[in-house]
Amino acid sequence: MIEPLIDPGIWKNRFTLGEWNTHASVRTSDHHYKLPTDIEKQLESQDWFPPALLPYLSHPEISSADPAITKRLCANHLVNFLHYTTLLEHRIVNRSVEVIIHDELEFTIPRRMKTAALQLYTDEGYHALFSNQLAEQVIDFYGMTDRPTTHRRITRLNHLIDRTPDKQRALTWFLIGFVSETIIAKDLREVCQNTLVSSVQEMLSDHLADEARHSRYFSEVFHYLWFQMSDEVRLSSARQLLEILFIFFESDKKWLERSLRSVQLSKTAVQQILITMADPQHHIFRTRSGASSTLQALKRADCFKQPEIRQMFSNRRLLDE
Repeated sequence: MIEPLIDPGIWKNRFTLGEWNTHASVRTSDHHYKLPTDIEKQLESQDWFPPALLPYLSHPEISSADPAITKRLCANHLVNFLHYTTLLEHRIVNRSVEVIIHDELEFTIPRRMKTAALQLYTDEGYHALFSNQLAEQVIDFYGMTDRPTTHRRITRLNHLIDRTPDKQRALTWFLIGFVSETIIAKDLREVCQNTLVSSVQEMLSDHLADEARHSRYFSEVFHYLWFQMSDEVRLSSARQLLEILFIFFESDKKWLERSLRSVQLSKTAVQQILITMADPQHHIFRTRSGASSTLQALKRADCFKQPEIRQMFSNRRLLDE
């Protein structure tokens, strides 16, 4: 094991998810996340997903079309988001939690960290369940036939793991979980600031309450591990963090094209939207803006005090010079 640079004992009162038995949605929520019986009425004034968070909806061909087009594109995005969430929680986040629980990391792991990780693992399984259940209801409501089977982001993260040397994989899994959990809390907070279909609002609000605690947990664990890393491991981790961050904010061209074509947009409009969404400058902006909580967590852990690491992030325009 790598010898810690600080006494792990000073962290003995951390690594909890608070009063988990009385706060975790899997333990306390009485929401059933069923589509409301007055769904048609609700859709007259409420949305499946906040249109303001989908910049391509401002394209003239969409904004001037029947409002039902925007509703359907928001529904498509919600289903994709929920399907992605199910995959992310099961195949990515819970795998990153397993490396903490089962001592796969080459670091000293406090018992409280493992206990909280087991609680978090339980939360994420529930998030996968209610995300899948709600997605299936929206699919049935619209009679969607192009059911999602995979997700570009999940595929890209798995490719990253596959090309990581065996000895480094456990830490890479953790880094992916850390980025995921610090990003998703911010994403959910932005989504929940809008008025959505009641069952969607309830589900996302319950999810946010859990993920806010998960974000704090992963940030604390990252800080703890960072202090135990050698300079060499810190540098390699920083390189991977950069790659992970940019993967999380890539545009999924194939899915977006299918979604746009499902509402019979013109080929010209579809191509214009795809080109805009794939623009490298937009990718940088999405990453820097969307990852602000992750970057703050890195700053709190003093990651950027190492000049080489600060320069790496500045070169990729995630930090100012």
